[in-house]
Amino acid sequence: MVSRRPLGRQFSWLWAAYAVSAYGSGLGFGAFPLIAVLALHASTAQVSALSAVGPTVGALIAVPLAPWVEFRRKRPVMIAMDLVRFAVMATVPVFYAFGWLSFAQLLVVSALAAAAKIAFNAASGAYLQTLVRADDLLVANARFESTNWSSIAVGPPLGGAAVGLFGPVATVVADAFSYLFSAAAITAIGGREEVSHDNGRKRVRAGDLLDGLRHIMDHPGLRALFLNNLVVSGLIMATEPLLAVLLLRELGFAPWQYGLAFAAPCVGGLIGSRLANRVVARYGQHRVLRTVGTLRVVWLIGLAFVRPGIVGLVTVIAVELAIIISMSLYSPVVATYRLQHTPHQRVARALSAWAIGQQAGIAVFTALGGLLADATSPRVALAIIGLSILSSPLLLPEKDQTPRRQAALTHNHS
Repeated sequence: MVSRRPLGRQFSWLWAAYAVSAYGSGLGFGAFPLIAVLALHASTAQVSALSAVGPTVGALIAVPLAPWVEFRRKRPVMIAMDLVRFAVMATVPVFYAFGWLSFAQLLVVSALAAAAKIAFNAASGAYLQTLVRADDLLVANARFESTNWSSIAVGPPLGGAAVGLFGPVATVVADAFSYLFSAAAITAIGGREEVSHDNGRKRVRAGDLLDGLRHIMDHPGLRALFLNNLVVSGLIMATEPLLAVLLLRELGFAPWQYGLAFAAPCVGGLIGSRLANRVVARYGQHRVLRTVGTLRVVWLIGLAFVRPGIVGLVTVIAVELAIIISMSLYSPVVATYRLQHTPHQRVARALSAWAIGQQAGIAVFTALGGLLADATSPRVALAIIGLSILSSPLLLPEKDQTPRRQAALTHNHS
């Protein structure tokens, strides 16, 4: 079973670091919009900008960070990014306590935290490739995936209770300190990290900035999965603000019902991630990518048919549950495929390019979804998004498109 397969002490510390920061982020989920509304009395436009502009600017900041991460030891980079996130997040409760907190500061903190997250994840992915055997990558990624979904299921409800008891910045404090604990866990990994011939290079060449994206676009399988991910993640995330308006404003759902509609289905993340290793072992990686990659998008249209009352609540939970089970099974398989088909000296740049592209896609599709809802209605916009996403499986690779040269590189690395 995936859950009992030992991967060693060093991986356990890396997993612990991931878990503590994931649960910290789960507790702080939605904290900045909440602070903007309750403490700063921000307008709807400002709250929307906080959700879109901050992460987008963070993605832009992460572009030059990618080669910097690539050419350095990964553990010190992860520790540094954790400390950066602790420092910038800690300014929020401190400034709030002294009455200095501003909307501009929230934007800056959001952008810096987003950039540090992308750099951390890029370093973590590259480090994981050296930490576990090639045939254990799917097991490791499935564990990260299950941890992520469990933190989303548990964190937001507890965070909401903490805000009610201790005020709007309480969860930001918890989120900030989770990065300190993460840095401590990464330090505890110990051991000597191997250094490639490019590590320690002081100057970043202009070509290094796009080398990760160039690798993805040159590889037929990675290119197809990358473009599919841009469309699917962008369209799915574009439904969140539309569904919030539909449920809370037009259908009169209570806030607790809205929270339940998104927290309960996260249990599906534990189901899908635990199935990943067995499903791939039985049906093969490519078949799972094609089949599950299609299954994760067929349910979204159901959100356009939500009605008031218990039936509507059950409809949202059922649709979200089906999507999350499929996504949590699919995501670790894609993450493993990326590592298997990327040379070690390009992993950090490729993962950064993937994350930056995904963030850009989410920003674009969310903005377009909002404009569409303003021109029609949230329900119509949800229907159009649900129909549009049905064409996304056409972008999935039709066959196992592994170039011979890349296959040789992957084989030699493993």
